Amino acid sequence: MTIEKITMPQLGESVTEGTIERWLVQPGDHVNKYDPLAEVNTDKVTAEVPSSFTGTIKELIASEGETLEVGAVVCTIETEGGGEAPAEEAKSEPVEKAQEMPAADAPVTKDLKGEKGSSQPAATNAKGGRYSPAVLRLAQDNDIDLTQVEGSGNEGRITRKDLLKLIESGNIPKAGEAPAAQTSAPAADPEQPAAQAQAPAAKKEATIESAPGDIEIPVTGVRRAIAANMLKSKHEAPHAWMTIEVDVTNLVQYRDSLKADFKKKEGFNLTYFAFFVKAVSQALKEFPMMNSMWAGDKIIQKKDINISIAVASDNALFVPVIKAADEKTIKGLGKDINELALKARSGKLSGNDMKDGTFTVNNTGSFGSVQSMGIINHPQAAILQVESIVKRPVVMEGGMFAARDMVNLCLSLDHRVLDGLVCGQFLARVKEILENVSKDNTSVY
Repeated sequence: MTIEKITMPQLGESVTEGTIERWLVQPGDHVNKYDPLAEVNTDKVTAEVPSSFTGTIKELIASEGETLEVGAVVCTIETEGGGEAPAEEAKSEPVEKAQEMPAADAPVTKDLKGEKGSSQPAATNAKGGRYSPAVLRLAQDNDIDLTQVEGSGNEGRITRKDLLKLIESGNIPKAGEAPAAQTSAPAADPEQPAAQAQAPAAKKEATIESAPGDIEIPVTGVRRAIAANMLKSKHEAPHAWMTIEVDVTNLVQYRDSLKADFKKKEGFNLTYFAFFVKAVSQALKEFPMMNSMWAGDKIIQKKDINISIAVASDNALFVPVIKAADEKTIKGLGKDINELALKARSGKLSGNDMKDGTFTVNNTGSFGSVQSMGIINHPQAAILQVESIVKRPVVMEGGMFAARDMVNLCLSLDHRVLDGLVCGQFLARVKEILENVSKDNTSVY
Protein backbone atom coordinates (compact mmCIF):
# COMPACT_ATOMS: atom_id res chain seq x y z
CA MET A 1 0.00 0.00 0.00
CA THR A 2 1.16 3.53 -0.79
CA ILE A 3 -0.16 6.80 0.61
CA GLU A 4 -0.39 9.46 -2.10
CA LYS A 5 -1.11 13.16 -1.69
CA ILE A 6 -3.75 15.11 -3.63
CA THR A 7 -2.87 18.81 -3.90
CA MET A 8 -4.73 21.99 -4.73
CA PRO A 9 -4.65 22.30 -8.55
CA GLN A 10 -3.84 25.49 -10.42
CA LEU A 11 -7.11 26.22 -12.23
CA GLY A 12 -5.80 28.96 -14.50
CA GLU A 13 -2.55 30.77 -15.16
CA SER A 14 -3.06 33.57 -12.62
CA VAL A 15 -4.80 31.48 -9.95
CA THR A 16 -2.68 31.05 -6.80
CA GLU A 17 -5.21 29.65 -4.33
CA GLY A 18 -8.58 27.95 -4.08
CA THR A 19 -11.31 27.30 -1.52
CA ILE A 20 -12.72 23.85 -0.76
CA GLU A 21 -16.43 24.55 -1.13
CA ARG A 22 -17.66 20.97 -0.70
CA TRP A 23 -16.14 17.53 -0.28
CA LEU A 24 -17.67 14.89 -2.56
CA VAL A 25 -15.94 11.98 -0.75
CA GLN A 26 -15.26 10.88 2.82
CA PRO A 27 -12.46 8.82 4.41
CA GLY A 28 -12.92 5.16 3.52
CA ASP A 29 -14.56 5.86 0.15
CA HIS A 30 -13.11 4.03 -2.84
CA VAL A 31 -12.45 6.24 -5.87
CA ASN A 32 -11.20 5.62 -9.35
CA LYS A 33 -8.70 7.75 -11.18
CA TYR A 34 -10.34 10.96 -12.49
CA ASP A 35 -13.31 10.64 -10.09
CA PRO A 36 -14.25 14.07 -8.60
CA LEU A 37 -13.10 14.53 -5.00
CA ALA A 38 -14.18 18.06 -4.13
CA GLU A 39 -15.65 21.26 -5.51
CA VAL A 40 -13.06 24.04 -5.48
CA ASN A 41 -13.82 27.72 -5.86
CA THR A 42 -11.37 30.38 -7.08
CA ASP A 43 -11.93 34.00 -7.98
CA LYS A 44 -12.41 32.88 -11.57
CA VAL A 45 -14.29 29.61 -11.59
CA THR A 46 -15.80 26.75 -9.60
CA ALA A 47 -14.48 23.35 -10.66
CA GLU A 48 -14.12 19.78 -9.44
CA VAL A 49 -10.78 18.38 -8.26
CA PRO A 50 -10.28 14.95 -9.86
CA SER A 51 -8.33 12.11 -8.30
CA SER A 52 -4.98 11.30 -9.85
CA PHE A 53 -5.10 7.77 -8.45
CA THR A 54 -7.34 4.79 -7.90
CA GLY A 55 -7.60 3.86 -4.24
CA THR A 56 -9.25 4.57 -0.89
CA ILE A 57 -9.54 8.03 0.66
CA LYS A 58 -7.33 8.04 3.75
CA GLU A 59 -7.68 11.55 5.23
CA LEU A 60 -9.34 14.87 4.34
CA ILE A 61 -6.70 17.38 5.35
CA ALA A 62 -8.50 20.54 4.22
CA SER A 63 -11.85 21.55 5.69
CA GLU A 64 -14.84 22.83 3.75
CA GLY A 65 -14.55 26.61 3.46
CA GLU A 66 -10.76 26.54 3.89
CA THR A 67 -8.64 28.47 1.38
CA LEU A 68 -5.32 26.90 0.39
CA GLU A 69 -2.48 27.86 -1.91
CA VAL A 70 -1.92 26.00 -5.17
CA GLY A 71 0.11 22.88 -4.40
CA ALA A 72 -1.06 22.55 -0.79
CA VAL A 73 -2.16 19.03 0.20
CA VAL A 74 -5.94 18.72 0.45
CA CYS A 75 -6.28 14.99 1.13
CA THR A 76 -4.45 11.67 1.03
CA ILE A 77 -5.36 8.47 -0.74
CA GLU A 78 -4.19 4.89 -0.17
CA THR A 79 -3.31 3.09 -3.37
CA GLU A 80 -2.12 -0.39 -4.24
CA GLY A 81 1.34 -0.68 -5.82
CA GLY A 82 3.47 2.23 -7.04
CA GLY A 83 0.79 4.76 -7.86
CA GLU A 84 2.91 7.53 -9.31
CA ALA A 85 0.82 9.67 -11.63
CA PRO A 86 2.29 10.02 -15.14
CA ALA A 87 4.16 13.27 -15.56
CA GLU A 88 1.99 14.49 -18.38
CA GLU A 89 -1.11 13.98 -16.22
CA ALA A 90 0.39 15.79 -13.27
CA LYS A 91 0.70 19.05 -15.10
CA SER A 92 -1.90 21.77 -14.60
CA GLU A 93 -4.47 21.96 -17.38
CA PRO A 94 -6.02 25.17 -18.69
CA VAL A 95 -9.01 26.27 -16.64
CA GLU A 96 -11.52 25.50 -19.36
CA LYS A 97 -10.42 21.83 -19.21
CA ALA A 98 -10.22 21.62 -15.44
CA GLN A 99 -13.34 19.50 -15.13
CA GLU A 100 -12.27 17.05 -17.83
CA MET A 101 -8.62 16.30 -17.04
CA PRO A 102 -6.76 15.59 -13.78
CA ALA A 103 -5.05 18.59 -12.29
CA ALA A 104 -4.57 17.43 -8.75
CA ASP A 105 -0.78 17.31 -9.02
CA ALA A 106 -0.33 20.72 -10.60
CA PRO A 107 3.21 22.11 -10.13
CA VAL A 108 3.65 24.61 -7.34
CA THR A 109 5.09 28.02 -8.05
CA LYS A 110 7.69 28.36 -5.32
CA ASP A 111 7.46 32.10 -4.99
CA LEU A 112 9.52 32.55 -1.83
CA LYS A 113 12.78 31.10 -3.03
CA GLY A 114 12.27 31.01 -6.78
CA GLU A 115 13.40 27.37 -7.13
CA LYS A 116 13.59 25.76 -10.50
CA GLY A 117 10.20 24.56 -11.68
CA SER A 118 8.16 27.71 -11.05
CA SER A 119 5.30 27.80 -13.52
CA GLN A 120 4.93 31.59 -13.39
CA PRO A 121 7.43 34.43 -13.48
CA ALA A 122 7.59 36.20 -10.15
CA ALA A 123 9.29 39.31 -8.83
CA THR A 124 11.67 39.26 -5.90
CA ASN A 125 10.74 41.16 -2.75
CA ALA A 126 12.98 43.06 -0.40
CA LYS A 127 13.33 40.07 1.93
CA GLY A 128 14.60 37.78 -0.81
CA GLY A 129 11.22 36.12 -1.42
CA ARG A 130 9.15 36.20 -4.57
CA TYR A 131 5.66 37.42 -5.46
CA SER A 132 3.23 35.54 -7.67
CA PRO A 133 1.85 37.25 -10.80
CA ALA A 134 -1.63 37.46 -9.24
CA VAL A 135 -0.23 39.24 -6.16
CA LEU A 136 1.81 41.63 -8.28
CA ARG A 137 -1.19 42.47 -10.45
CA LEU A 138 -3.51 43.08 -7.50
CA ALA A 139 -0.86 45.17 -5.74
CA GLN A 140 -0.28 47.29 -8.84
CA ASP A 141 -3.99 47.81 -9.45
CA ASN A 142 -4.53 48.99 -5.86
CA ASP A 143 -1.23 50.83 -5.31
CA ILE A 144 -0.12 48.51 -2.49
CA ASP A 145 3.48 48.61 -1.25
CA LEU A 146 4.24 44.88 -0.92
CA THR A 147 7.37 45.49 1.16
CA GLN A 148 5.06 46.64 3.97
CA VAL A 149 2.70 43.65 3.87
CA GLU A 150 3.01 40.69 6.22
CA GLY A 151 2.12 37.45 4.43
CA SER A 152 0.12 34.59 5.91
CA GLY A 153 1.29 31.98 3.42
CA ASN A 154 3.99 29.38 3.69
CA GLU A 155 7.19 30.90 5.17
CA GLY A 156 5.53 34.30 5.25
CA ARG A 157 4.59 34.36 1.57
CA ILE A 158 2.13 37.08 0.60
CA THR A 159 -1.03 35.59 -0.89
CA ARG A 160 -3.82 37.12 -2.89
CA LYS A 161 -6.08 36.60 0.13
CA ASP A 162 -3.79 38.83 2.22
CA LEU A 163 -4.19 41.68 -0.26
CA LEU A 164 -7.96 41.26 -0.54
CA LYS A 165 -8.25 41.57 3.24
CA LEU A 166 -6.22 44.79 3.15
CA ILE A 167 -8.38 46.20 0.37
CA GLU A 168 -11.60 45.36 2.23
CA SER A 169 -10.32 46.92 5.45
CA GLY A 170 -9.13 50.08 3.72
CA ASN A 171 -5.80 49.72 5.54
CA ILE A 172 -3.68 49.74 2.39
CA PRO A 173 0.05 50.42 2.91
CA LYS A 174 1.28 52.98 0.39
CA ALA A 175 4.84 53.73 -0.65
CA GLY A 176 6.59 55.88 1.95
CA GLU A 177 4.43 54.73 4.85
CA ALA A 178 5.83 52.87 7.84
CA PRO A 179 6.07 49.07 7.35
CA ALA A 180 3.22 47.00 8.77
CA ALA A 181 5.49 45.29 11.31
CA GLN A 182 9.17 46.07 11.82
CA THR A 183 9.41 45.81 15.57
CA SER A 184 8.56 43.33 18.25
CA ALA A 185 7.54 46.03 20.70
CA PRO A 186 4.10 45.63 22.35
CA ALA A 187 1.25 46.57 20.01
CA ALA A 188 -0.20 48.79 22.72
CA ASP A 189 2.69 51.25 22.30
CA PRO A 190 1.32 53.99 19.98
CA GLU A 191 4.83 54.95 18.94
CA GLN A 192 5.50 51.63 17.26
CA PRO A 193 4.77 51.16 13.51
CA ALA A 194 3.28 47.71 14.08
CA ALA A 195 0.61 49.12 16.37
CA GLN A 196 -0.16 51.92 13.93
CA ALA A 197 -0.61 49.47 11.08
CA GLN A 198 -2.70 46.95 12.98
CA ALA A 199 -4.98 49.34 14.84
CA PRO A 200 -7.45 50.10 12.01
CA ALA A 201 -8.11 46.44 11.24
CA ALA A 202 -8.46 45.54 14.90
CA LYS A 203 -10.85 48.41 15.45
CA LYS A 204 -13.01 47.34 12.52
CA GLU A 205 -13.29 43.76 13.78
CA ALA A 206 -14.10 44.94 17.31
CA THR A 207 -17.04 47.11 16.20
CA ILE A 208 -18.86 44.28 14.37
CA GLU A 209 -19.54 41.35 16.68
CA SER A 210 -22.10 38.59 16.51
CA ALA A 211 -24.93 38.68 19.01
CA PRO A 212 -26.86 35.64 20.23
CA GLY A 213 -29.01 34.36 17.40
CA ASP A 214 -26.92 35.99 14.65
CA ILE A 215 -25.75 33.83 11.78
CA GLU A 216 -22.15 34.15 10.66
CA ILE A 217 -21.72 33.44 6.94
CA PRO A 218 -18.16 32.69 5.75
CA VAL A 219 -17.00 34.89 2.87
CA THR A 220 -16.36 32.71 -0.16
CA GLY A 221 -13.68 33.32 -2.77
CA VAL A 222 -16.33 34.48 -5.24
CA ARG A 223 -17.78 36.98 -2.75
CA ARG A 224 -14.31 38.31 -1.94
CA ALA A 225 -13.55 38.76 -5.63
CA ILE A 226 -16.85 40.58 -6.18
CA ALA A 227 -16.19 42.83 -3.18
CA ALA A 228 -12.67 43.67 -4.32
CA ASN A 229 -13.77 44.42 -7.89
CA MET A 230 -16.71 46.57 -6.84
CA LEU A 231 -14.57 48.48 -4.34
CA LYS A 232 -11.91 49.06 -6.97
CA SER A 233 -14.53 50.29 -9.46
CA LYS A 234 -16.08 52.74 -6.99
CA HIS A 235 -12.70 54.03 -5.80
CA GLU A 236 -11.18 54.48 -9.26
CA ALA A 237 -14.00 55.27 -11.67
CA PRO A 238 -15.91 58.57 -11.29
CA HIS A 239 -19.43 57.26 -11.79
CA ALA A 240 -22.14 59.25 -13.55
CA TRP A 241 -25.67 58.12 -14.42
CA MET A 242 -28.27 58.59 -17.15
CA THR A 243 -31.76 57.09 -17.54
CA ILE A 244 -33.98 56.89 -20.60
CA GLU A 245 -37.60 55.73 -20.92
CA VAL A 246 -38.53 53.38 -23.75
CA ASP A 247 -41.93 52.34 -25.12
CA VAL A 248 -41.58 48.62 -25.85
CA THR A 249 -45.26 47.86 -26.49
CA ASN A 250 -44.59 46.54 -30.01
CA LEU A 251 -41.63 44.47 -28.79
CA VAL A 252 -43.77 42.86 -26.07
CA GLN A 253 -46.54 42.03 -28.51
CA TYR A 254 -44.09 40.59 -31.05
CA ARG A 255 -42.24 38.46 -28.52
CA ASP A 256 -45.47 37.19 -26.95
CA SER A 257 -46.74 36.14 -30.37
CA LEU A 258 -43.60 34.05 -30.93
CA LYS A 259 -42.76 32.60 -27.53
CA ALA A 260 -44.89 29.41 -27.60
CA ASP A 261 -43.78 28.23 -31.05
CA PHE A 262 -40.20 29.32 -30.34
CA LYS A 263 -40.01 27.28 -27.12
CA LYS A 264 -41.44 24.24 -28.89
CA LYS A 265 -39.00 24.54 -31.79
CA GLU A 266 -35.81 25.63 -30.01
CA GLY A 267 -36.20 24.11 -26.56
CA PHE A 268 -35.58 27.29 -24.56
CA ASN A 269 -37.53 30.46 -23.80
CA LEU A 270 -37.42 33.54 -26.01
CA THR A 271 -36.91 36.24 -23.38
CA TYR A 272 -37.24 40.00 -23.60
CA PHE A 273 -33.64 40.26 -22.44
CA ALA A 274 -32.34 38.80 -25.71
CA PHE A 275 -33.97 41.70 -27.60
CA PHE A 276 -32.30 44.22 -25.28
CA VAL A 277 -28.86 42.64 -25.67
CA LYS A 278 -29.31 42.67 -29.45
CA ALA A 279 -30.21 46.37 -29.43
CA VAL A 280 -27.24 47.24 -27.21
CA SER A 281 -24.85 45.23 -29.39
CA GLN A 282 -26.07 47.02 -32.51
CA ALA A 283 -25.75 50.45 -30.87
CA LEU A 284 -22.21 49.65 -29.64
CA LYS A 285 -21.13 49.12 -33.25
CA GLU A 286 -22.42 52.59 -34.10
CA PHE A 287 -20.95 54.21 -30.96
CA PRO A 288 -17.67 52.33 -30.40
CA MET A 289 -16.52 54.78 -27.72
CA MET A 290 -19.02 53.09 -25.40
CA ASN A 291 -17.02 49.89 -25.89
CA SER A 292 -13.86 51.36 -24.34
CA MET A 293 -11.69 51.01 -21.24
CA TRP A 294 -9.54 53.36 -19.18
CA ALA A 295 -5.86 52.30 -19.23
CA GLY A 296 -4.07 55.02 -17.25
CA ASP A 297 -2.30 57.06 -19.92
CA LYS A 298 -4.65 55.99 -22.71
CA ILE A 299 -8.16 54.85 -23.53
CA ILE A 300 -8.50 51.51 -25.30
CA GLN A 301 -11.42 51.22 -27.71
CA LYS A 302 -12.13 47.51 -27.98
CA LYS A 303 -12.69 45.96 -31.38
CA ASP A 304 -14.71 42.97 -30.18
CA ILE A 305 -18.15 43.51 -28.71
CA ASN A 306 -18.40 41.03 -25.85
CA ILE A 307 -21.42 41.55 -23.63
CA SER A 308 -21.14 40.65 -19.94
CA ILE A 309 -24.42 39.62 -18.32
CA ALA A 310 -25.08 39.28 -14.59
CA VAL A 311 -26.33 35.85 -13.50
CA ALA A 312 -27.20 35.01 -9.90
CA SER A 313 -26.95 31.55 -8.37
CA ASP A 314 -28.25 30.66 -4.91
CA ASN A 315 -25.30 32.26 -3.12
CA ALA A 316 -23.18 34.16 -5.64
CA LEU A 317 -23.28 36.54 -8.58
CA PHE A 318 -21.40 35.72 -11.77
CA VAL A 319 -20.80 37.85 -14.85
CA PRO A 320 -20.26 35.50 -17.81
CA VAL A 321 -19.64 36.90 -21.27
CA ILE A 322 -21.41 36.56 -24.63
CA LYS A 323 -18.56 36.72 -27.17
CA ALA A 324 -19.04 38.57 -30.48
CA ALA A 325 -22.57 39.55 -29.47
CA ASP A 326 -22.95 41.92 -32.43
CA GLU A 327 -22.60 39.01 -34.86
CA LYS A 328 -25.42 36.96 -33.34
CA THR A 329 -29.14 36.84 -33.97
CA ILE A 330 -31.74 37.28 -31.25
CA LYS A 331 -32.09 33.49 -31.20
CA GLY A 332 -28.31 33.09 -30.87
CA LEU A 333 -28.14 35.60 -28.05
CA GLY A 334 -31.07 33.93 -26.31
CA LYS A 335 -29.34 30.57 -26.55
CA ASP A 336 -26.11 31.98 -25.07
CA ILE A 337 -28.00 33.70 -22.25
CA ASN A 338 -29.82 30.47 -21.41
CA GLU A 339 -26.68 28.31 -21.51
CA LEU A 340 -24.57 30.71 -19.44
CA ALA A 341 -27.31 31.00 -16.83
CA LEU A 342 -27.58 27.21 -16.53
CA LYS A 343 -23.80 26.86 -16.20
CA ALA A 344 -23.64 29.57 -13.53
CA ARG A 345 -26.38 28.00 -11.44
CA SER A 346 -24.80 24.54 -11.67
CA GLY A 347 -21.30 25.83 -10.88
CA LYS A 348 -19.89 24.86 -14.27
CA LEU A 349 -18.73 28.21 -15.62
CA SER A 350 -15.17 28.07 -16.93
CA GLY A 351 -12.55 30.79 -16.89
CA ASN A 352 -13.12 31.32 -20.60
CA ASP A 353 -16.82 31.99 -19.94
CA MET A 354 -15.92 34.87 -17.62
CA LYS A 355 -13.23 36.78 -19.50
CA ASP A 356 -12.90 39.50 -22.15
CA GLY A 357 -16.18 41.33 -21.48
CA THR A 358 -16.28 44.86 -22.91
CA PHE A 359 -19.73 46.15 -21.84
CA THR A 360 -22.23 44.88 -19.26
CA VAL A 361 -26.01 44.57 -19.58
CA ASN A 362 -27.78 43.69 -16.34
CA ASN A 363 -31.36 42.40 -16.24
CA THR A 364 -32.41 44.09 -13.00
CA GLY A 365 -36.00 44.05 -14.19
CA SER A 366 -36.19 40.34 -13.43
CA PHE A 367 -36.40 41.33 -9.74
CA GLY A 368 -39.12 43.93 -10.34
CA SER A 369 -36.73 46.91 -10.15
CA VAL A 370 -37.83 50.01 -12.07
CA GLN A 371 -34.75 52.20 -11.51
CA SER A 372 -31.23 51.47 -10.29
CA MET A 373 -27.66 52.72 -10.48
CA GLY A 374 -25.27 49.87 -11.21
CA ILE A 375 -21.58 49.79 -10.29
CA ILE A 376 -19.42 49.57 -13.40
CA ASN A 377 -17.82 46.19 -14.04
CA HIS A 378 -14.12 47.16 -13.91
CA PRO A 379 -12.28 47.75 -16.25
CA GLN A 380 -15.24 48.42 -18.53
CA ALA A 381 -16.50 51.97 -19.00
CA ALA A 382 -20.25 51.44 -18.61
CA ILE A 383 -23.04 49.15 -17.46
CA LEU A 384 -26.68 49.27 -18.61
CA GLN A 385 -29.45 48.22 -16.24
CA VAL A 386 -32.57 46.93 -18.02
CA GLU A 387 -35.44 47.55 -15.61
CA SER A 388 -38.86 45.94 -15.30
CA ILE A 389 -41.35 46.40 -18.13
CA VAL A 390 -44.38 48.14 -16.63
CA LYS A 391 -47.75 48.82 -18.26
CA ARG A 392 -48.94 52.36 -17.54
CA PRO A 393 -50.89 55.23 -19.13
CA VAL A 394 -48.92 57.34 -21.60
CA VAL A 395 -49.94 60.51 -23.43
CA MET A 396 -49.91 59.76 -27.16
CA GLU A 397 -50.01 62.07 -30.16
CA GLY A 398 -53.19 64.13 -30.16
CA GLY A 399 -53.31 64.20 -26.35
CA MET A 400 -54.98 60.80 -25.97
CA PHE A 401 -54.01 58.39 -23.19
CA ALA A 402 -53.12 54.77 -23.93
CA ALA A 403 -51.88 51.83 -21.89
CA ARG A 404 -48.31 51.18 -23.02
CA ASP A 405 -45.50 48.82 -21.98
CA MET A 406 -42.70 51.07 -20.69
CA VAL A 407 -39.18 50.29 -19.48
CA ASN A 408 -36.36 52.37 -18.00
CA LEU A 409 -32.80 51.86 -19.20
CA CYS A 410 -30.31 53.10 -16.59
CA LEU A 411 -26.72 53.70 -17.65
CA SER A 412 -23.76 54.00 -15.27
CA LEU A 413 -20.66 55.44 -16.95
CA ASP A 414 -17.00 56.06 -16.19
CA HIS A 415 -16.66 59.81 -16.66
CA ARG A 416 -12.93 59.45 -17.35
CA VAL A 417 -13.81 57.67 -20.58
CA LEU A 418 -17.30 58.81 -21.51
CA ASP A 419 -19.16 62.11 -21.60
CA GLY A 420 -22.86 62.89 -21.55
CA LEU A 421 -23.03 63.59 -25.29
CA VAL A 422 -21.95 60.17 -26.54
CA CYS A 423 -23.88 58.40 -23.77
CA GLY A 424 -27.04 60.33 -24.60
CA GLN A 425 -26.66 59.51 -28.29
CA PHE A 426 -26.03 55.86 -27.48
CA LEU A 427 -29.13 55.58 -25.28
CA ALA A 428 -31.25 57.38 -27.87
CA ARG A 429 -30.11 54.85 -30.49
CA VAL A 430 -30.92 51.88 -28.22
CA LYS A 431 -34.36 53.43 -27.62
CA GLU A 432 -34.91 53.85 -31.36
CA ILE A 433 -33.99 50.23 -32.10
CA LEU A 434 -36.24 48.83 -29.37
CA GLU A 435 -39.24 51.00 -30.24
CA ASN A 436 -39.06 49.84 -33.86
CA VAL A 437 -39.08 46.11 -33.10
CA SER A 438 -42.05 44.45 -34.81
CA LYS A 439 -42.98 41.41 -36.84
CA ASP A 440 -42.63 43.46 -40.03
CA ASN A 441 -38.99 44.52 -39.62
CA THR A 442 -37.45 42.25 -36.98
CA SER A 443 -36.39 38.61 -37.26
CA VAL A 444 -35.25 36.50 -34.34
CA TYR A 445 -33.28 34.25 -36.73
